Amino acid sequence: MRTLTVFTPTYNRAYCLGRLYESLKRQTSKDFEWLIIDDGSSDDTADLVRLWQSEQAVPIRYIYQDNQGMHGAHNTAYEHIETELNVCIDSDDYMPDRAVEIITSFWQNNRRDDVSGFVALDAYTDGRIIGTALPEGLESSTLFELYNRYGVKGDKKLVYRSALTKQFPYPIFQDERYVGLAYKYFKLDERYPLLLLNEVLCHVEYMEDGSSRNMLKQYVRNPRGFAFYRLALMKSPLASASFKLRQAIHYVSSCLLARNKRWLTESPAKGITLLAAPAGLLLYLYIRSKTKELIVPRGRSNDYSVG
Repeated sequence: MRTLTVFTPTYNRAYCLGRLYESLKRQTSKDFEWLIIDDGSSDDTADLVRLWQSEQAVPIRYIYQDNQGMHGAHNTAYEHIETELNVCIDSDDYMPDRAVEIITSFWQNNRRDDVSGFVALDAYTDGRIIGTALPEGLESSTLFELYNRYGVKGDKKLVYRSALTKQFPYPIFQDERYVGLAYKYFKLDERYPLLLLNEVLCHVEYMEDGSSRNMLKQYVRNPRGFAFYRLALMKSPLASASFKLRQAIHYVSSCLLARNKRWLTESPAKGITLLAAPAGLLLYLYIRSKTKELIVPRGRSNDYSVG
């Protein structure tokens, strides 16, 4: 059995998926398979993937599903992954030629049962590191500590043990298509740290049609998903009071967007939530003012890249 699954959620991204395919063909190690989760595409993604499968240059598994959003595609991927490790590479990103070799060699030399996997670097297409590098001399850390204790910034690439990522599935809310992917990462942080690897495993290009470019629109379209995510972070034993307060502000605004009158009753930190309510109201008003002309369709969503 191969060591690594590279999985890619995609929605109407046939126009850019080929760059990732070409990078996988160039990998110096073939100890991987590519799992594509097509989240309801209406373009020619399926025909393109069938062509690539016929070339037999890369082992490809293709799964089509009705549109559920990025988190729903992640759920499906984790259900079908069979390898020891997995890494998500988005449809608009690609891997350096030695990325799979770096991943499998690092794990072979550092395999441990008391970590959830390892964290490495993302870079722009021109080679610049996104945000900051990882702290030198630090062997392991939770993702939460990296950002909140060690001052790490920017998107990072996560390579997880597949047996662990099968746990903590993302909830699916009717007529919504977004739940923060970090929900699962925080839950894994509560159990194990990550090893650190200061190597670039992914080149990233933030697309204009990606959700990281359209976050206010996401707030309006997916308020229950955002409220769930903020509640989960408020419950985390890793969170400080100030961190919980920030989450509570977003939680209140999302509950207002969802017209959830039980926002205080459902909060796990009622005192902090009451304190956050005025700021949450202001955030709600800001979001509404910035999106007042937005037509909010229900159903399929093309807000798909999260960096």
